[in-house]
Parts: sequence; structure tokens; C-alpha cells
Amino acid sequence: MRIAISSTGKDENSPISEASGRAPYYLIFEDGKLVKTIKNPFRMGGGGAGFGVAEMLADEGVDLVISGRIGPNMKGALESKGIKYQETMGIVKDVISKVEKR
Repeated sequence: MRIAISSTGKDENSPISEASGRAPYYLIFEDGKLVKTIKNPFRMGGGGAGFGVAEMLADEGVDLVISGRIGPNMKGALESKGIKYQETMGIVKDVISKVEKR
């Protein structure tokens, strides 16, 4: 399972970002290991950030997105692509270890 977590920083010791569409980074995990860090190109600018992020994460083959808060437009875009989502806060490494144990 590929999991994307919105993050305020570039590594797994960073806090989860409260904003999903405007998160500074997305950390991609596979089998509990960090495999890619993406600087969010939709962080700045006009509307449509959530939709753009959903497209980007779908292109990365993500199965689950975790963020502090996911807006209705991004939720709809994720659902249309068959991507699950979860809203939670905390430190990335703590959250990923809990998710992987399920």
C-alpha cells in the first residue's frame, strides 16, 4: 500500500500538515518506508489546490492520503480516483507506524 502524508517538513520527524491542498510537502510511504518526498507545487496560488494534489497523488499510485484536514473538493477528487483518506494530526513517523500495524 502506498500512503501519502501531508507534512510541514521534508522528513518523517515532521508534524502532519493541517492543510491538505496547501501542505508544504507530501511524504510517500510504501511498506512503512519513506520512498519519496514531494514539494507540493500547489501550495501557493489560486484555487483548485486540493484537486491538483489529488491528481498528483493519483499519478504517484497512492492508495491512502493522511492529512490534518481535507476539504470537500479534495475529498471528492480523491473519491473519484478510488483513493481513501484519513484526517489525523501528529508526527508523521508515529502516524505511519500506527497505520502500518492495522
